[in-house]
Amino acid sequence: MIRSFSISALLMAALALPAQAESPEIVAATAQRVGMGWRIDVTLRHGDTGWEHYADGWEVLDAGGNRLGYRELMHPHVDEQPFTRGLVNVMLPDGIREIHIRARCSENGWARKTVPVALRH
Repeated sequence: MIRSFSISALLMAALALPAQAESPEIVAATAQRVGMGWRIDVTLRHGDTGWEHYADGWEVLDAGGNRLGYRELMHPHVDEQPFTRGLVNVMLPDGIREIHIRARCSENGWARKTVPVALRH
């Protein structure tokens, strides 16, 4: 009887915890050459709850994980999901054929997963 109560208590405690939003999901990403640089557009989906927890940025990486660009997101998008934001004048090294996009949120930090984007020169 005591064991059954302990399991029930643990289950009830777990259910009482607030739901955790997942890392921001990159729904789409494109790269377009514009003049000497590149325009990167990224569409994100995230369970933004307000200022305390929202998707707050994404970055452009090379294959080695070096940052080539960063787009800060300045406010939550609670009622605008998914949403797209761009970054212009991103200077990419000559000869690069692919970039990787990684998103972050204000509560959980950087997502583990990156999304590759092929470049068309």
